Amino acid sequence: MVDALSGFPEWLPEQELVQQRVLDVVREQFELHGFAPIRTRSVERVEDLLSQGETDKEIYGLHRLAAEGADEQGGRGLALHYDLTVPFARYVAEHRGQLAFPFRRYQIQPAWRGERPQLGRYREFLQADADIIGSGKLDVRHDGDLVRLLRGTLDRLPVPKVKLLVNNRKVLEGFYRGLGIEDVTGTLRLVDKLPKIGAPKLTELLGRGGLRQEQVEACLALSRLELHGAGDVERVRALGVKHELLDKGLEELGQLLTASADGAAPGSIVGALHIARGFDYYTGTVVEGVLEDHPELGSVCSGGRYDNLAAMGSGQPLPGVGVSIGITRLLAYCFHLGLLQQKRRSPAHVFVAVHSEPERGLSDAVAARLRARGTACVVSDSSAAYGKQIKAADQLGIPYVWFPAQADKPDLVKDLRSGEQVTALLDEWAPAADAMGLCFTKAEKT
Repeated sequence: MVDALSGFPEWLPEQELVQQRVLDVVREQFELHGFAPIRTRSVERVEDLLSQGETDKEIYGLHRLAAEGADEQGGRGLALHYDLTVPFARYVAEHRGQLAFPFRRYQIQPAWRGERPQLGRYREFLQADADIIGSGKLDVRHDGDLVRLLRGTLDRLPVPKVKLLVNNRKVLEGFYRGLGIEDVTGTLRLVDKLPKIGAPKLTELLGRGGLRQEQVEACLALSRLELHGAGDVERVRALGVKHELLDKGLEELGQLLTASADGAAPGSIVGALHIARGFDYYTGTVVEGVLEDHPELGSVCSGGRYDNLAAMGSGQPLPGVGVSIGITRLLAYCFHLGLLQQKRRSPAHVFVAVHSEPERGLSDAVAARLRARGTACVVSDSSAAYGKQIKAADQLGIPYVWFPAQADKPDLVKDLRSGEQVTALLDEWAPAADAMGLCFTKAEKT
């Protein structure tokens, strides 16, 4: 019987290999755009975490650590971080004098959140974040830079298509203020739930929150709009609501749609005016990504602009914008739905056969020379019949079997994908480029 702890995922080897491949691509893309890696502590002060819109039910407190460090911490509670943005903001505020601005960082770490465990939602999960923080100010063009980075990274991952939905909180806040709505934050949080609860339930909740019928109808009309270019922002103005903050938000959203469209496939980045994001620290651009063929599953990546978060009491504005890929959530959806499979259960490219136990040294020598040239390989644990050894290699998803030279017989390599067997020179042979990566057998990415 498997002793599984709900909400704490454990991958099989073939799944973990996929995750490592995904992380390699993410690192490569983030570094190609000049983002430097950092790592922050896993523990933050509860007061810092709660100040950003989370509730204490969603935070995992560390009571023993808090008790042991009560004197040092002034009696303040400690907890595991629920995302990487709040810790990063604290990190920037504390290390400001040692950083060069605008500061570009990426961070790949686990986070912990008091979720009700279900598909794609875990209590422990891995995130990959990239952010830009400025000192004093940060031009809105960086919002487009981050959306393009997110789009380009997703396009290079071995996962199904992800559509990016972008919006600007200023559009929503300005629109609501123009309608005379007093509880803007509460309305934002409700409208953000539209894809999950549907229009009838949202109508009920908005009405229960004190909005008049005409205000509810206007909010729903805005939330239904999709913008496919900067010119579409006029569709918002056509709703007849006016406010200075609304105008500013439409200007920024139009700039973002224009900037992020460069190099992106048509329809892969869409203005979706129901997107608000649940965290209170977002102040402008917001973005969410959903699997194009399975939007009902919810977001697999997200991000946005935050102008006040990184100051963290320093008194100096440190505005930022960032994006985050939910690695665990994205892969969980893909594995569960069969959208992503691969045969490789080993990182080895070559399975070195053993002719007989007295000749195992030949196989070990072949493996050593292949590894010296950067080719991952494993030596057979058995000297059984070649058919059984080939079957063992195939079960691990290793594409090549190497038969070491014997007496007057040369080295032979069998490609298990094609069935072809050829002679090989140990110091010259290399696996085909398409065999160096993972062998995915199904990926709906067309």
